Amino acid sequence: MSARARLGESANYFASLGAVAERSIAQLVRPPSHSRRALAARRLARHSLLIGAMLGALIIALMYVLDAGEIGLMPTRGTPSLWPVRILTEFGKDSYVLLALGTMLLAVAVVSAALPGSSRAQLLSFGMRLQFLFLAVLTPLLAGEALKWAVGRGRPFVGGAANAFNFAPFAGTEAFASFPSAHAVTAFALAFAVSAVWPRARLAMIVYAFLIAATRLVLLSHHPSDVVAGALIGVVGAMSVRYWFAARRLGFAIRRDGKIVPLRSVSGPFKGVARKASAP
Repeated sequence: MSARARLGESANYFASLGAVAERSIAQLVRPPSHSRRALAARRLARHSLLIGAMLGALIIALMYVLDAGEIGLMPTRGTPSLWPVRILTEFGKDSYVLLALGTMLLAVAVVSAALPGSSRAQLLSFGMRLQFLFLAVLTPLLAGEALKWAVGRGRPFVGGAANAFNFAPFAGTEAFASFPSAHAVTAFALAFAVSAVWPRARLAMIVYAFLIAATRLVLLSHHPSDVVAGALIGVVGAMSVRYWFAARRLGFAIRRDGKIVPLRSVSGPFKGVARKASAP
């Protein structure tokens, strides 16, 4: 093969990769077009208010009833035998989860740019779901970090005594970054997002989320109310991102009752999107 031919192939590949990246942004920021998006928005608002009211009441109750007492029920912080729990909790660390999803998303973009027709369509369909998972975790995490900074709640080991009301708003330190639990935000957002795309994985993802939440309590990294608050933010945030995708006909359909359901495969307009080097 001549040098000119290789140069041409390289130029075509990078042009295709650029088209994938461009489409990735364009499809996310385009105006919503689904005719039933208003129904889905009302359903999202109802469910968010219901979940918020229930878990909000639980958070307040836990602060007064259980948070301080739970500290005395857990093993001493730093206990050597807790090493399996320390390993398990890392599977809910936000940076690790986002890095894994981001790496897979990048791999899809790089590989899909070199594939033809139907193969590209199938890979981009999977990539769009990865894109949803990434944003469904990132969005509530950003909200949780802002709340964590503003609230400034002390972690269970701060202060030397069991105190559920140890606050230093806007402190910006790790010791006063207990509310909400970022691990819980990550785990519950990921659990909801994966279940939304692949409903058969729901039970496994629920178990995963609760295990991660439990590790934060055992390690005395958070109060129970911190974990519940993280679950609330993670689920509502992931629900909102799902609505964003569904309103733009990306990966989800909206039924006549406003319920959002996953699309099983690339079909109809999605095939056209894939042929145009649609984004992962």
